[in-house]
Amino acid sequence: MQRELLDRTTWDSRAQLASAMFEWIEGFCNPLRRHTSLDNLSLVDEALHNAAEIAA
Repeated sequence: MQRELLDRTTWDSRAQLASAMFEWIEGFCNPLRRHTSLDNLSLVDEALHNAAEIAA
């Protein structure tokens, strides 16, 4: 987050910063980060895996 968000932008208020951090976490970090509870799949990969199983 430091390199990809915080070092690249300035905000006029703490509310704008908080919103940007929330969007970065929910929009980038969580969907792409690997989760051990999902056998080291990201949320995106797990959703694709589940969709493929349903289609089969």
